[in-house]
Amino acid sequence: MRRILCTVVVVAGLLASLGPAAGASPPGGQPTKGGPASKGGHGPKGGPRAEGPHGVGLTTFTAADPARPGRTLTFDVWYPTPRGTTSGTPADLDLLLARVPLPGVRRDATPEDRAFPLVAFSHGSGGVRYQSWFLLEAMASNGHVVIAPDHAGNTSLDQLFGTPDPFAVVARNRPRDISFAIDVALARSDAPGDLLAGTVDGSRIAVAGHSFGGFTALAVGGGFQDYRPDQRVDAIIPMAAASGLLSDAELAAVEVPTLLLSGTHDETVPLATAAERPWAEISARPAWRVDIQRAGHNSFTNICDILAALQGAGVPPAVLAFVVDSAEEGCSPELIPIEQAHQLTVQYVLAFLRTTIGPDARWKHLLEPRWAERNDLPVDVLSRRGRVRQPA
Repeated sequence: MRRILCTVVVVAGLLASLGPAAGASPPGGQPTKGGPASKGGHGPKGGPRAEGPHGVGLTTFTAADPARPGRTLTFDVWYPTPRGTTSGTPADLDLLLARVPLPGVRRDATPEDRAFPLVAFSHGSGGVRYQSWFLLEAMASNGHVVIAPDHAGNTSLDQLFGTPDPFAVVARNRPRDISFAIDVALARSDAPGDLLAGTVDGSRIAVAGHSFGGFTALAVGGGFQDYRPDQRVDAIIPMAAASGLLSDAELAAVEVPTLLLSGTHDETVPLATAAERPWAEISARPAWRVDIQRAGHNSFTNICDILAALQGAGVPPAVLAFVVDSAEEGCSPELIPIEQAHQLTVQYVLAFLRTTIGPDARWKHLLEPRWAERNDLPVDVLSRRGRVRQPA
C-alpha cells in the first residue's frame, strides 16, 4: 500500500539539500498553481462554485485535551471573512522547503460577524491537516467554519522522525480527536474577545475525512469499540474511507445523513471497502453514494500542487521519483484530471452540507442520480431518501 502523500512532502523537504533539482515532470501534465483548481469558476454543469460569497481566513494553534493528559494537537481553522477584507496577512502553507501561496486567504483575518455551521476534517494516515486545502477553502468560502487537526502520532512528521503511535492507539485516538476538535471550536466561539468569537453555530455540525479520516468520520457517526457516537454531529462525509476496522454493527449504527465519496480507480482503498461495504451496512437516511469515475485515492487531495511545489524547490532525483510514484493516484494521465475531481468533490460536498446542516432544499436536486445523468457527469450516484434531521 502506498504511503500517504504528505509523508513524502516532509521527507522531500528535509532532503532537498542533498542533490540538485530533478527536473522531472508530474504525471499527467502540469498541476494546478496553488489553491483550489476550480476557484473562481462555476462547478460542473452549473453546480456550486468553489469560490463562494465569503473571503477566507486561516488560523493555526495548539490545544491540550484535558480528557487525555499529555495529548496536544495542532489545529487549522478555516473560516468566512468579509469579502475583500485586508485584515490579517496573506496566507500560505509551509512545506518546509517550499511555500504554497493561498491567493485570497488571509491569516488571522477578522471573521464575518455571525455564526456558521461547523465542519471537522480528518486527514489520512501519515498525512497532515491541510492535505485537501482545495476543499477546506471552498467550504469556508461558502459559509462554514472548518477545523482540521493533525492527528498526533499519525502524521507525516511522526513518520519522518520515527514517532508514530501503534496502529490500535491511532485508531482509538482518531474519533476522540475529532470530538475534541468540536469542543475546541465551540469553546473558542463562546469566548468573548477570541478571534473566533461568535463564529460557530453549535447546532449544525458535520465531519468529513479522507482515507483513515474517512474511517474517522464513520466512527464519529456510528461509534468504534468503546467510543460512542458524538451526538452533536448532524452529518458525515467519508471520502475514500478505510472502513475495514469497523464492524458491521458499528457501520449499521451510522444514522446521521451521510455522503460517501469514492474513486473507481482507487488502489489504496478499493471501492469495495470505501463505498460498497459501508453503503450496504449504514442505516443513514438520507444518504448518498458518489463514485467518481477514474478517480484515484489522492484525487481528493492537493497532491499535484504539492508535487509542483517540490519540483520548484530543488528536490533530489531519487526523492522526487518517489513523490511522483505516490502522485500516480492523483495526477496520472489514466485518471480523471485532478481539477475535475476537485470540482466534483466540491459540488457534492457543498450540496450535501447545504441540504443537511444548511438546510437549503434548493440544493438537494444536485445530489440526485437523475441530475448527474442529465448533465453527463463522470459519476455513479446512489441515493436513499429520508428526512433530514433539522438543527435544534
